[in-house]
Amino acid sequence: MRYLFWLIKFLLFVILFGFAMHNAETVKLNFFFDYAWQAPLALLLLIAFVLGAVFGILAVLGKVIRLRRELVALRKEVRARTQVEVVTADAALQPPRDAI
Repeated sequence: MRYLFWLIKFLLFVILFGFAMHNAETVKLNFFFDYAWQAPLALLLLIAFVLGAVFGILAVLGKVIRLRRELVALRKEVRARTQVEVVTADAALQPPRDAI
C-alpha cells in the first residue's frame, strides 16, 4: 500500500511537471496603472493556486479557533462532571456513619 502511494505521487509529479514544461512560455499579466508582469504561465497558475489556498485557510481560521475553544470548555466540563460522579459514587458505597 505504501509503494502504491509513492507510485501515485510520482505519477502526479510527472504529469504536473510535464504540464509546467508545456506551458513555459512567458505571458503578460496586466495590472492597474499600466503595470505589467511577465512570467511563465505555470508559475502564474501556481501563484494563483497558492494564494487561493491561503485565503481559504484564512477564511476558515476564525471558525476553527472558535470550535477549539468550545472543545476545550466541553472537555473541562466533562472532566469536572466525572470527578463529581466518582466522589458521589464513593460516598454511596460507604455505610452511613450513624450505623457504626
